[in-house]
Amino acid sequence: MLGLVENHSLPHSAPRTAAFFDLDKTVIAKSSTLTFSKSFYQGGLINRRAVLRTAYTQFVFLVGGADHDQMERMRTYLSDLCRGWNVQQVKELVAETLHDLIDPIIYDEAASLIEEHHTAGRDVVIVSTSGAEVVEPIGELLGADRVVATRMVVGDDGCFTGEVEYYAYGPTKAEAVKELARSEGYDLARCYAYSDSATDLPMLSAVGHPYAVNPDRALRREALAREWPILDFHKPVRLKQRLPNLSAPSRPALVAAAAVGAAAATAGLVWYASRRRAVASAR
Repeated sequence: MLGLVENHSLPHSAPRTAAFFDLDKTVIAKSSTLTFSKSFYQGGLINRRAVLRTAYTQFVFLVGGADHDQMERMRTYLSDLCRGWNVQQVKELVAETLHDLIDPIIYDEAASLIEEHHTAGRDVVIVSTSGAEVVEPIGELLGADRVVATRMVVGDDGCFTGEVEYYAYGPTKAEAVKELARSEGYDLARCYAYSDSATDLPMLSAVGHPYAVNPDRALRREALAREWPILDFHKPVRLKQRLPNLSAPSRPALVAAAAVGAAAATAGLVWYASRRRAVASAR
């Protein structure tokens, strides 16, 4: 079972294409899960010691990235940490602090890329190892069409059991991309993928247009060897600080705005032409 969430879907002509984005350090400047540690502390889900540990983990993640062993340790730690958390409370805490915590750390370059892919008619899919309760609202904020994320087992009491139902990591991400390609009709040879980590090499290798974004040393080495483009994202910016049409609206809104703009431009040209004819007649 994949951790797929569809925010919206629009009709496409075959073959369809998509752009697959890792989330942490690719679209946003930090770890999405660890960023909410203060909110979870204030909500009574974790203690001060856990806050300090997650802060240290965030620091290590930002400075050196995370290899396979580190990611496995992080998975074990977070699984143990969230055991017993009420899922609805987690969702409410994320919703309450989403804009304050995530909006300021979205890379401007990534937001622009998402817009460009949507303008080109491609679906945008966020593929993240972080939990669905965190990734889904971020995906909605970014205007993503779908989300692939890790899912934890939820008990009958509505709380996390600490067990992992679906782990969106490494080869599993590539499998999710390929399954989406089969179900949605994506032509993977024409699709794009973006990530900062060598752990995502299987996902990057699955598409025709892979990009290394702020790559760790291992991914940079592979990207250079395979002649993949390397992108440097370094400018976090609030979506609302961008131009009005760059605030991640839905594609129907973009289409409507474009139609209004085109109509206004046409009206302006008609007015200008009639004005010139009137002036010429007066002469």
